[in-house]
Amino acid sequence: MYKMIGVIGLVLSLSFTSGCAVVMATKQPTKKNTAMIQQGVSRSLVIAEFGAPVTSEFRNGKRHEIYTFTQGYSTASKIGRAFWHGAADVATAGLWELIGTPAETVFNGQKTSYEFIFDENDLLESHKLLTLDTEKKTAAIK
Repeated sequence: MYKMIGVIGLVLSLSFTSGCAVVMATKQPTKKNTAMIQQGVSRSLVIAEFGAPVTSEFRNGKRHEIYTFTQGYSTASKIGRAFWHGAADVATAGLWELIGTPAETVFNGQKTSYEFIFDENDLLESHKLLTLDTEKKTAAIK
């Protein structure tokens, strides 16, 4: 009797805890196509890929905008990670969740920012990846 209660308790606890890392891996942010950032691309395509700009202002007849997004992972990468977490969950009777869930919390994409300058026709004229180093260099120049 006690053995049966123990088995039922184990099955229930595993069913409630397993799968968190698997679900988190599949819900990670999608990878943005930064290869499309080329001179002459339309502002509409930039907005379609990266979302609305964080800031937008006109200077000297040109539109200066900053876009911030989370650079995620490819579909293949997310599927591979989910499969790995699922297999590890089964192999360790759910104990993998103690490692897998925190790992998925840490590896949740990288915050990325770009500054784009568009001409009077809203075509991309130039761009710059913004990093902490960029800000330090700009401050040193001033």
